[in-house]
Amino acid sequence: MRMLFLSSWYPYPADNGSRLRIYHLIRQLSLRHEISLISLAEEPVSEGRLRAMRALCAEVKTVHQRCFQPRRLKAILGLLSTHPRSVVDTYNEAMMQTVLHEVARFRPDVVIASQMDTAPYARRLAVRRVLDEIEVTVLYEAYARARSKLRRFRAWLTWQKLTAYLRGLLSDFDGYTVVSDAERRRVIEALALPVPVAVVPNGVDVEACTRIVAQPEPDTLIYSGALTYDANFDAVDYFLREIFPLIRTKRPGVRLFVTGKLDGVNLDTLPRSNGVVFTGYLDDVRPRIAQSWISVVPLRIGGGTRLKILESLALGTPVVATSKGAEGLDFEDGRELHIADAPSEFASQVVRLLEDRALREASGAAGRQAVAARYSWSTIGASFCNFVECIARGETMQPRRPLHV
Repeated sequence: MRMLFLSSWYPYPADNGSRLRIYHLIRQLSLRHEISLISLAEEPVSEGRLRAMRALCAEVKTVHQRCFQPRRLKAILGLLSTHPRSVVDTYNEAMMQTVLHEVARFRPDVVIASQMDTAPYARRLAVRRVLDEIEVTVLYEAYARARSKLRRFRAWLTWQKLTAYLRGLLSDFDGYTVVSDAERRRVIEALALPVPVAVVPNGVDVEACTRIVAQPEPDTLIYSGALTYDANFDAVDYFLREIFPLIRTKRPGVRLFVTGKLDGVNLDTLPRSNGVVFTGYLDDVRPRIAQSWISVVPLRIGGGTRLKILESLALGTPVVATSKGAEGLDFEDGRELHIADAPSEFASQVVRLLEDRALREASGAAGRQAVAARYSWSTIGASFCNFVECIARGETMQPRRPLHV
């Protein structure tokens, strides 16, 4: 089949969660089908990056995109629109014209729009459409957890606006995907639409991880995630403020490596602590993860499923996570990963793994085996292909019975 893939991120290099998902889905689709890629990009894309995607796609086109700026006039006027402000502010007519031209030239059997940012460019096309990775949990939780009446009311308005928009948007699609059962339930509860849905979790390149060779360094912890993302900043702030001091009373020499972009982040607002290393952006974070004894994921907010957990386990690095951090993942607590929510419990789990080599090695081995069995991109991608192929052929599906990938 011919498939037109619309991406909100240029997929290569696959150096964050969104790019990883997009890159590996395209990679799996390309094994069976002819792919044309049109990607938004905030920065110029080098010839080397273009060549990397041309190895998978018959055609690769990019369109310059400005990031969402809430204070821009267009975004402010979006307050009066029935569409979310980010959609109003970032709508790109050049992208729309590029898509229309490519549909006429390429004549795809199906269009796949990745994430909500690319959905407006697919919804009116006279071809079958799939929307990948609908996510509503983050905004719902902002509403549900708001403390003051004013913040709760504003969050409620945002939630109502989003769900009304998505209800109309998804009515124009023939199928959509979410990353977890929890997200599926939230979307169905909020929208109640008879549109086929597939649960397509995030995955990991298991084969590539097995090729990473590194010697673990004693008493090392890692948190992998850009602090430019609010959920990651909150997790590190929480860990340094309430958990890390408890660990250091038992293991004074422990070190924490925090990886990921720091552009515009004021590190002075984080609690000061000895033994913390901010590496900044790493071209390949996997060797640093493999060198660490334990991966910590103390997330308290956010949605989706955590690629940082999957990648750590695929590398054999044990994981201690909050319930929120492990949300949407199918692992056995206490064996394949370790879940703890209270600061004292989280610290205790980390110290236990640091002090017990046999437990650490058994947990790493069990996690690696579980990831290979359930979260390999080759398995997930093949099932995603099946879902898209069914939509492209117009096969009848039970709309509210999820297809688990």
